[in-house]
Amino acid sequence: MNGALGAIVGVAPHVLHHIGPLVGTALVAGAGGTALFGGLGLAASVPMLVKLHRRFSSWWAPAIALAAFTAMFLVSSLVIGPLISGTTQPATPGTTAIDHAAHHS
Repeated sequence: MNGALGAIVGVAPHVLHHIGPLVGTALVAGAGGTALFGGLGLAASVPMLVKLHRRFSSWWAPAIALAAFTAMFLVSSLVIGPLISGTTQPATPGTTAIDHAAHHS
């Protein structure tokens, strides 16, 4: 179930840009998209955090897991994402020229 949810969330930005030119971009660009997907990741991890709390009878295990999630999310958003995209500054919609048709051929 978590794998299917992860696949849907991963492919959502690409599918959404086919609905409207700015729908996918507006949803995931910049700080708003980062906060949106961070919130979705946190919401998806709540059942695991509750299970950790029950197993260890303490909030330390869920707190450590949440800290690890936050650290990985920040590294992914602030380091790996810009390295992959080739930008060092946050993306601003409409400022870069991308050949949209090229990735569909």
